[in-house]
Amino acid sequence: MKFSAQEEYGLRCLLQIARRSAAKSALTIPEISEMEGLSQTHVAKLLMILRKEGFITSTRGQIGGYTLSRGPAEISVRDVLTALGGRLFDGEFCSRHSGQLDICRHAVDCGVKSLWQEIQSAVDAVTASLTIADLIPAATPNVIQLTFSVPRGVEPTSASLTAETLAP
Repeated sequence: MKFSAQEEYGLRCLLQIARRSAAKSALTIPEISEMEGLSQTHVAKLLMILRKEGFITSTRGQIGGYTLSRGPAEISVRDVLTALGGRLFDGEFCSRHSGQLDICRHAVDCGVKSLWQEIQSAVDAVTASLTIADLIPAATPNVIQLTFSVPRGVEPTSASLTAETLAP
């Protein structure tokens, strides 16, 4: 099973906007493009979908950009993924996968259809229970805890490195 690049990148762009919206400021297409390593054209396409679906709003001008249209706890991951790429299994699935025939030979007693329905139900249950707020890490610095093995007789220690310490 695969999720599309559009779903992955669209969700990542939305998370960037959500992080910035918490600080009450907007993000621009060039900023999101740089943060995510995507072309500005691709980011613009994804943001157009997210805006049309009502997840974000845009403001023109010098201090313009994109912000969430509502709180991150009010936006379900399922709704975002559906807007960006649709469902894994929907009512049209069988007609799109009927082979060379107009109607699938297994339209009545299909064992595979029940598998896809179960998978879709599981995905819906997980993604419906998650919101954008759940995907935003707490506002704490990135800390990496390292523990080293040391020879006998030497006092073991641990070290913490922040993202700033590791930055070039």
